Amino acid sequence: MTGLLLAASVASASTLVVALGDSLTAGYGLPPEQALPARLEERLRREGLDVRFQNAGVSGDTSAGGLARLDWAMADNPRFALVALGANDMLRGVDPQTTRGNLDAILTALHKRGIRAILLGMRAQPNLGAEYVAAFERIYADLAAKHGVPLYAFMLDGVAAQPRLNLPDGMHPNARGIDTMVDRIAPFLADILRKG
Repeated sequence: MTGLLLAASVASASTLVVALGDSLTAGYGLPPEQALPARLEERLRREGLDVRFQNAGVSGDTSAGGLARLDWAMADNPRFALVALGANDMLRGVDPQTTRGNLDAILTALHKRGIRAILLGMRAQPNLGAEYVAAFERIYADLAAKHGVPLYAFMLDGVAAQPRLNLPDGMHPNARGIDTMVDRIAPFLADILRKG
């Protein structure tokens, strides 16, 4: 019994980070232990950070879906929330103003709950046209500035359009792609987490 209580207290002492996202967060096509949140936790723990990630990624989710499920996704009141939404909005051609409004509402709600948000940005596919691309890609920097939250500009940096780092669908990272993402994102997160 004492061992169980000790394990529970150790778990509760860890800094909880909830990763709110879509299939890129959920780990589409990969075992759960190879999904981005699990691999980030593993890397950051190896670097001495007492951190625990909760994967709240849902394949196919949009910014509207993330906003709709925000309360239950944050039910454990994490210290930090990674917000990694917008890719499916872009792929479906959702009006960037709609995406902006949803992400703005998510960041506002997190702030009200005392949860520190970290925004992972997305880029638009060029075939959507210059006007759409410009409007979509401004969302993340604008909202990061408005809410004073850290921004990692492009979640798929180094992985997008690299066949050897993606599943056959060309859209979702394979295990090597996740490794590349972890190599790039983990130092960014470590700096934020160490500052508390």
